[in-house]
Amino acid sequence: MIIDVPEGREPIGYVWGEMVPGIGTAAATFSMSVYEHTTLGLREFEAARLRVAQINGCLFCLDWRTERDGAKVEEEFAGAVTEWRTTDAFDERTRLAAEYAERYTLDHHGLDDAFWKRMTAHYSQAEIVELTMSIGSWLAFGRLNHVLGIDAVCVLPGHGVRGGLL
Repeated sequence: MIIDVPEGREPIGYVWGEMVPGIGTAAATFSMSVYEHTTLGLREFEAARLRVAQINGCLFCLDWRTERDGAKVEEEFAGAVTEWRTTDAFDERTRLAAEYAERYTLDHHGLDDAFWKRMTAHYSQAEIVELTMSIGSWLAFGRLNHVLGIDAVCVLPGHGVRGGLL
């Protein structure tokens, strides 16, 4: 960690909540909203989230699996996300979610008309906005936590488990 966290303090809570409470609290609310208010299917949500995590290198994000109604993606899912171009484990929406996450994260200027034609054939405009905001959240907050060195010690508020503000 490059931030000095007082002994006995939880690092993510200290950095996000105490060091910059006006910014950190708003960021945490946005981060949690991505999980609490998503309308996207679990597989496309996780494909995009994991692809951003793989690119960001956020330790927690790579280990985390979103759970909905007691369901999580299968153990092999992260490997399939890495191989999104060729895997037979994905339908077109899931493949597009992984592709969008990668392209948004690495080359957002390269999102061309051909890509958007494929996206709009499989996603509504509202879903595209939601996915874009989700990817933006994971990109920003996963990198923030990794750069500050707190990605290995994240705790999701209210979850009581090792987690991340993504």
